[in-house]
Amino acid sequence: MITIEQIESPKIMGIINLTPDSFYEKSRCTTDEQFCRRYEQMLAEGVDIIDIGACSTRPGSKPVSQEEEWELLKPALKRVLRDYPASEISIDTFRSSIVELAFDFVGDFIVNDISAGEDDPGMLPMVAKLELPYIAMHKRGTPETMQTLCQYDNVTEDVRSYFLDFVKRANDLGINQLILDPGFGFAKTVEQNYELFCGLDRMKIETGKTRKYYPVLVGISRKSMIYRYLGSTPDEVLHANSALHLQALLKGADILRVHDVKEAVEVLKLYEIITKFDV
Repeated sequence: MITIEQIESPKIMGIINLTPDSFYEKSRCTTDEQFCRRYEQMLAEGVDIIDIGACSTRPGSKPVSQEEEWELLKPALKRVLRDYPASEISIDTFRSSIVELAFDFVGDFIVNDISAGEDDPGMLPMVAKLELPYIAMHKRGTPETMQTLCQYDNVTEDVRSYFLDFVKRANDLGINQLILDPGFGFAKTVEQNYELFCGLDRMKIETGKTRKYYPVLVGISRKSMIYRYLGSTPDEVLHANSALHLQALLKGADILRVHDVKEAVEVLKLYEIITKFDV
């Protein structure tokens, strides 16, 4: 299992959605054949972590029930356990019950929670109990209401303040393996997303331990902040998406959560050569 101390250089996280209504159609894997093909492709392309989600949380969506989420997730985890046991996975869920079921099924993984524990009071105690790495994302409200909750004095400083408070609460519970996600597209306008993106370095919160800062995850892949701004569609913004991924790395991103692993790995290679000679 990856720890934050092992994230010494940026990592690529690939996205697999098990739901039929994820906003980007090509990320959807609703059959075992589709799942295996996409999983194996990502591994071949050099992915570091594969993020598996079984409950759509895009703005405007209605979450499926816990039972439906687990019924979608369980066969995928069974496949990972049987065929890809050495791979690193994260599970995209806001439910502590799903975390517990998944842990009992496959053992250690990274929890990727869009609500930073706010949607389920049992989440942080569960993560602490199981000693799992935890991705905390900033948002407001629910997927149905979040886009009406975009009022900030200063979006960058408000999100930073949120994480400062969150880190203290998590640490008090014994959770130290934290990754912070500013939540691009969640309760932010297009302009606020770019303001937050330009202030990405402000998301670096000190750990007080061996690793100086908690890793920062950037999830902007094919999102509306790109395609709506360009008057395009999610299918048509790969080049613009890659340009922003490079900029995110230059601004200090530690993990890129992406739909397009091959292209993100190429961007990372270019970033590494640029920074090698940039003195």
